[in-house]
Amino acid sequence: MESVARGGTRWKRFAIVMVPSVAATAAIGVGLAQGALAASFAVSGQEFKVSAASLDGQGFAQYGGVVDGYVELEGDRKVKRPVMISTFKSATIEDMCQSVVLDLPFLGAFTLRLEAGGPGSSVTAANLYLDVSELRAEVAKFGNIDIGIAARHTDQGEPGGKGPVVKDNISPNGFAQQADEAYLTKVKQKTWSTTAGTFTLGGLSMNLKKGSGNGNECFTD
Repeated sequence: MESVARGGTRWKRFAIVMVPSVAATAAIGVGLAQGALAASFAVSGQEFKVSAASLDGQGFAQYGGVVDGYVELEGDRKVKRPVMISTFKSATIEDMCQSVVLDLPFLGAFTLRLEAGGPGSSVTAANLYLDVSELRAEVAKFGNIDIGIAARHTDQGEPGGKGPVVKDNISPNGFAQQADEAYLTKVKQKTWSTTAGTFTLGGLSMNLKKGSGNGNECFTD
């Protein structure tokens, strides 16, 4: 089922999914209670960018939520931020890029850039949770999509639930949507955090580049 515009809302821009944040390792396994988050953590004071040529996901659900994070790069003040929580039971990502600009003492701005899933390789994830603030995609297709379902009923433990275990920082009866599968192309997103049960990166490459902007970050606004 291809996403379409209804009532002035473009579902391919609102209802979509994101690609994950990663650590500097080719395979990451995280033990999660019942496939969900084992514990909450404080989100850093800056977003990161992720792009991908395509994302093919199974067991998709999305709903609104809140993350707790630091206000800035220094200090102890925290703030609650609204996010779109996009979840998958499993996902395969092609040509993924992640970047974040670091302000290093005495050296200035550097961009930490990670790439994986290029030709002949792929990125795979299971029980994937993405806390997203902004998303763009050229095309989004959904299989057997339900729009307007209560968030609690997207949980795989509920009858008819299609997504992973529902997170606890949401309104259980709030607006949500789910689908058996979701496929997106030319994805660009800004996100605060990502968690996965397992995360495997083929063809991993990571480097630190002086400066920011074009040529350093995955994309610019």
